[in-house]
Amino acid sequence: QLQLVESGGGLVQPGGLLRLSCAAPGFTLDDYTIGWLRQAPGKEREGVSCISRGDGSTYYTDSVKVRFTISRDNAKNTVYLQMNSLKPEDTAVYYCAADRDITGRAMCVIPHSDYWGQGTQVTVSS
Repeated sequence: QLQLVESGGGLVQPGGLLRLSCAAPGFTLDDYTIGWLRQAPGKEREGVSCISRGDGSTYYTDSVKVRFTISRDNAKNTVYLQMNSLKPEDTAVYYCAADRDITGRAMCVIPHSDYWGQGTQVTVSS
């Protein structure tokens, strides 16, 4: 059973940066489409950024374009989400998701996946 482990969340001031990491011990993440999805209190889960297996195509929701970057490090079997210029509205629990059978765009646009991590809290506040 694939288990996803997120890390890197925390408290940061507006304009700051964080890097989230997603790992899956014993599994090869390059075999999966990987996504970062978030859920703020009282809101629905939202696809933030996703990267497809195979061609590596990426998807970003409009509110994070230019500020966030998703990437794979296959040598470390880890997927990252670099978040720059953070805003208070980025505050949420961020989940890593993995699925072999969908594209990154599909995972992010209609948030769904076969596997989910436990989530990591990101709080942007002064």
